[in-house]
Amino acid sequence: MKLKILAFGITKDIFGTSEKEMETEDNLNAGQLKKLLEERFPDLKKLKSYFIALNEEYAEDHQIISETDEIAVIPPVSGG
Repeated sequence: MKLKILAFGITKDIFGTSEKEMETEDNLNAGQLKKLLEERFPDLKKLKSYFIALNEEYAEDHQIISETDEIAVIPPVSGG
């Protein structure tokens, strides 16, 4: 399946763009997507944490991704 992945903050710098397309196998879950992204973009592993969001909600690792989902990679945020 073909996924469109949005990147924010430092993940945009790591990807080199704010939007990345990626071909993956069907029935991929959020945890598997993180592993694939870390293989293609090893600098993601340097982040203390980051999240995958599906349709504007944080995804659990076991959640299955569909080609029509809005997918975003959310970096760690700090605030005061």
